[in-house]
Amino acid sequence: MQKQRVFIDMDNTLCDYRGRFKERKKLEPETKYPQSQYGFFAGLEPLAGAIESYRLLEQHFEVYILTAPSYRNPLCYTEKRVWVEQHLGLSTTQNLIICQRKGLLIGDFLIDDHPYPEFRGEQLLFDSPQFPSWKAVTKYLKNQL
Repeated sequence: MQKQRVFIDMDNTLCDYRGRFKERKKLEPETKYPQSQYGFFAGLEPLAGAIESYRLLEQHFEVYILTAPSYRNPLCYTEKRVWVEQHLGLSTTQNLIICQRKGLLIGDFLIDDHPYPEFRGEQLLFDSPQFPSWKAVTKYLKNQL
């Protein structure tokens, strides 16, 4: 039996984009787009429970990281790849997909903090009342097995 496919977003789902953005704006208020600066994406911190949850999910599902690029920072492609290797290991980089149009991919679940109505599987809206944390996400997905 084939495992169900789960796509997981990076920014504000696996890593703290929002916190880093606020931090950089505070330090450099004149910078309109802090995410366009070198090192922004590579320096993101993992969200609470994200790494452990990723490891748990990959034991039961076919898991991919599906992240949209920042068109204001062409280096984000490399930085996101570096982040994945640093926090999840080299082998996980093989499951990294960088794509602006997430609805083009076919999967059973998409865990993301933004809705993608064109995604044909079930979307778990991270940081919502139903899925406020990784604990809630993993509990729900384990019940889908």
